[in-house]
This record gives sequence, structure tokens and C-alpha cells, in this order.
Amino acid sequence: MTKTAERPAAAPRVRPVKAPPPAGARGRRPLTDHLSAYGFLLGGLVCFALFSWYPAIRAVVIAFQKYTPGSDPEWAGTANFTRVLDDPEFGAAWRNTLTFTLLALLLGFAIPFVLALVLNELRHARAFFRVVVYLPVMIPPVVSALLWKWFYDPGAGLANEALRLLHLPTSHWTNGADTALISLVVVATWANMGGTVLIYLAALQSVPGELYEAAELDGANLLQRVRHVTVPQTRFVILMLMLLQIIATMQVFTEPFVITGGGPENSTVTVLYLIYKYAFLYNDFGGACALSVMLLALLGVFSAVYLRLTRSGEEAA
Repeated sequence: MTKTAERPAAAPRVRPVKAPPPAGARGRRPLTDHLSAYGFLLGGLVCFALFSWYPAIRAVVIAFQKYTPGSDPEWAGTANFTRVLDDPEFGAAWRNTLTFTLLALLLGFAIPFVLALVLNELRHARAFFRVVVYLPVMIPPVVSALLWKWFYDPGAGLANEALRLLHLPTSHWTNGADTALISLVVVATWANMGGTVLIYLAALQSVPGELYEAAELDGANLLQRVRHVTVPQTRFVILMLMLLQIIATMQVFTEPFVITGGGPENSTVTVLYLIYKYAFLYNDFGGACALSVMLLALLGVFSAVYLRLTRSGEEAA
């Protein structure tokens, strides 16, 4: 028998190594590759500058001017601030705004968190209840305020009709100086809590289940698990939402404007509603901008202090 000759093993193929691009080309390629991204970013910055930065800077300038549309502005110094401070409605507006913010924190901060805890424990129809909770956010704010205005009507409103069916005393609701502000807080809480609930729910679902299992093995009840597991794990979200809610409630306008018109007896006049009155009822844009600058300064200082304190607390922890 003849032996077949063995074929020699094929030599491995060596891929040619590409030479690295020149140093100048490496610096230019990202700009060429991401030119569209830089274009979209530039468009966003231009829009933000035109519709956010420019109006804010313009408002600060007008706050020190005597300005009415159609006439040349005149430098007024601090006269606008002095006139606003002497306004009898100034103190009432700030008092109502701060009271509204405090009440909104008591209701609008606790209720969404509790609802998120309940939704997180559901095993069936979870998607349905999420839609139900978020539904008020999808209703236009003015439409929502008008619905609540009819609901609070002392005569034929649904609120007093329900109280009559239960043989309970009725209320003046938004027509009473002592109940109007808390009634508006209920409206604002109902209309805006949907988004907050979903954010809390997302934060709760990111908490590791092992922590709850360990707490249950240690004998912790529901309140103890919430206190020692849920709250520490969602602390950052809670603090940020609290800051955003304070900023939003300090700028409440739709509910007083649509439902009460600032009444009765100026019990629901807020700072933003007073700004509206100065600008569009009194035709005093200098005073309106002076009030806006005061509100901006207060919120800016508060935000800086709040973030500083929370950061210090996180570093200490």
C-alpha cells in the first residue's frame, strides 16, 4: 500500500493592522460624526435662551424701570419695590402663599407616598390603578379647576349634596374666607399627585426585595419596614420631590385665578396672582417684575440652602 502524502498545514491568515489616524484627525472625527447631535443641542440651547433666560433677565431689568407697553421705559431705581412693599395685598399674598405651601406639603407630600406604597403592594389590576391615579394629570388645569368650582358650589354643588345625604352640616367651601384656601389645596393635590405617585412607585420598585425579607425575618412590621427600609432607600427621590413641590406650590396661580379670583376677602390671593393683577389689571409691569424678582430671589436662596443641607446630611451619613 502506498502512503498518501500529508498536506502541509495552512499558514494562519494575518489581518493587516490599520495605521492609527493622525492626531489631528482623531480630534476632528467626533465633531464630524456627532454634528447632528451638536445641531440638536444648539437648537435646544437657543430655545431655552429665548424663552427662559431672556425673559428672566428682561424681568430683572424691568423691575428697576417704569415700563408700560407702547412707551419708552424710564429708569425708576427701587421705586417699584417700595410701591409693592407698601401695597396692603403684599402681606396677604405672601401669607396665603406660604400657608398654601405648608398645607400642600402636609397633604400633597404624604398622600402620593401612601398611594405609591399601596400600588406597590398590589398583585392584580396594577396597570389599571396606575392609569386611574394619573388620570387627573391628563386633564387640562383650567378644566380641572372649573370642575372643582362646580363641585364646591354651596347651592347645587356635589360636595354639599353629599353632606346633605349623610345628614352632615354643609360648608361654604371656596366662598368662605376660612375654608377657601384649604379647598384650593385639595384641588391642587388631586390635580398634580399622579406624576408624583408614579415617580415614588418607580423608586419603590428599585428597592431590593432582600431588604424587606431580612426585615420580616427580624420581626419588623409594616410601619417599621417603611421607616427603616423604604424611606432610607428612597431618600434621594423624596428630598428632590419635596424641593420641586415647594417650588411649584409657591407659584400657585390656576386655582385662585379660576375658582376664587383671589377672594373672598383676599383669602386666596397668592404672589403669582398678585403679579398677574399688577401686570394685566393695573398695567404696572414694573411692579409685576419687582414681585417676580422677589419670588425668584426667595426660591433661589431656599433651593441653595436646601440642597446644601441635604448634601451635608448625605456626606454625614
